[in-house]
Amino acid sequence: MLSTYLIALREGLEASLIVSILVAYLARTDRKSYARYIWAGVGAAVALSFGFGALLSFTSTTLSVRGEELFAGVTSVAAVGFVTAMVFWMKRAARGLGRELQSKVDDALPLGSIALISTAFFAVAREGLETALFIYSNFRTVRSNTAPSLGLVLGLLSAITLGLLIYRKTVKINLGKFFTVTGFGLITVAAGVLSHAVGEFQSRGDLPGNTLLAWNVAPTGTGVFSANTLWTILDGSIGIGSTLTVLQLIVWVAYLSIVLSIYSRPAKAVSTPSLAGAR
Repeated sequence: MLSTYLIALREGLEASLIVSILVAYLARTDRKSYARYIWAGVGAAVALSFGFGALLSFTSTTLSVRGEELFAGVTSVAAVGFVTAMVFWMKRAARGLGRELQSKVDDALPLGSIALISTAFFAVAREGLETALFIYSNFRTVRSNTAPSLGLVLGLLSAITLGLLIYRKTVKINLGKFFTVTGFGLITVAAGVLSHAVGEFQSRGDLPGNTLLAWNVAPTGTGVFSANTLWTILDGSIGIGSTLTVLQLIVWVAYLSIVLSIYSRPAKAVSTPSLAGAR
């Protein structure tokens, strides 16, 4: 639940801010009538994202056991790659996002409604498709539906609510720090997803060491504070389960060590208008 909540909150807030910037810029420049095209593009992007998530789930259920393991492994590696790239991109480009989107709106307006719909669609679809892929991979990691589904819903609701409050200036938040901190969280979740991808490839025999275990602790009990609950939380949040191969542990540690060390380096600041200034 924690990992899916974090993913949905972070990615959902990014999408909410994109929509806020586009709508606020049209309002500030006395072009509110064009906002319906922004919402049309957003709606299409959301529909595509949900459709993509459904396609991933449907595809995995129609495959053989080995085919499903391969599909899960490949999609997990792809999700980690996309999320890692997006986390670094957002850290570097967050301050220039408003100016970039405003420029795209100015370029699209003379071209008509289709161009404006496309601008909103592609801006939100990027976030939506990435979220669908990462959420699917995370569901495979957790191997449960109830708690992760609840985390997904709560994360999206929190992101939409927070984005609306920021747009209306009801609350103020240091978005730079927010995205930096949640970036650390997403990298940690991605490490777990990558570790589970290695496990899928090991189960198929594509990677060695399936029987060489770092540990194999049998979870016990069913209470709230039982060892079973603890392992479930660890597995669902950071990818460390009660059974882990040596290769999975090596990949988990290596990814975290390398990516976090690079991510911790200061990003070059770029001056750009704030969301408030876009209204």
